[in-house]
Amino acid sequence: MAQSIKRRTDFLESQAGIEAREILEQMVSDSSYNTASTYSSNADLYPDNLMPFIDKHMDYMCTHTELNPRLYLSNLRLMSRSRNG
Repeated sequence: MAQSIKRRTDFLESQAGIEAREILEQMVSDSSYNTASTYSSNADLYPDNLMPFIDKHMDYMCTHTELNPRLYLSNLRLMSRSRNG
């Protein structure tokens, strides 16, 4: 368990993690992407039960250490692009 927490912290502080957060922040600020918050059952961490888009995807990349962040974000851009814009 301690190893997965270490990997998680390492990713957040790594260059890949910093770049991933910047890309997610750009997506949130761009209205052509659907970046709505999603339901979370963790009321301690999210009292309104809404997990922000950035938190959701940073957490996913942290816990799935085998994935390629660049590919993940590329696919996420495609999937979250608004069809209206």
